Amino acid sequence: MHLEQVLDQLKSLSDPKAVEGMARFGINPENTFGVSIPDLRNMAKQIGKNRQLAQQLWDSKIHEARILASMIDNPKQVTNDQMESWVQDFDSWDVCDQCIMNLFEKTGFAYQKAVEWSSRNEEFVKRAGFVLMARTAVSDKKASDDKFLVFLPIIKRESGDSRNYVKKAVNWALRQIGKRNLALNKQAIHLADEIKELDNKSARWIASDALRELTSEAVQKRLSLKF
Repeated sequence: MHLEQVLDQLKSLSDPKAVEGMARFGINPENTFGVSIPDLRNMAKQIGKNRQLAQQLWDSKIHEARILASMIDNPKQVTNDQMESWVQDFDSWDVCDQCIMNLFEKTGFAYQKAVEWSSRNEEFVKRAGFVLMARTAVSDKKASDDKFLVFLPIIKRESGDSRNYVKKAVNWALRQIGKRNLALNKQAIHLADEIKELDNKSARWIASDALRELTSEAVQKRLSLKF
């Protein structure tokens, strides 16, 4: 499939009302067609893995084309330079999150970038770092606890960032790490208690919201059974 064919198909699936709805949820409406994620996944299945086309779609700067690019690229071939280039282009939370979930978390750079990007100041780059923490905690079933313990002081350090897309990602990372197993649950709860004592509104929200879930009967029961 050629670039123009894919773009024509995306245009044929466009929905102006969906674009309006996306804008209300904080998604950048510029260069956006309003194509649903299920439709993009169906297109990705039809196309298959195609690294060259993925880069062309990314370079088009079209919102859905970039999400589709993350679905058809090959994570085993993704380079450090590519990740650094693409992350600079993130301009909305959904492109950020989809790119992480579809592609970046499956690369060999996931843990390294989680640490690096969480230290950066750009809003969606920093968010990407914490989304990587959250997603690896869910998807990397064989990883040792040590890999996630490294993230905890970073979560505390950045918990004062009041920007909405950063704050929510920090909270997401803390909750997912704390739901991985009983040992990490105890560590995450202890950290949340520390964060809650910080004189910062964002930090207190992150901690309180995480504690509500991590100490809940449902989570404690599930982790006890898992243990």
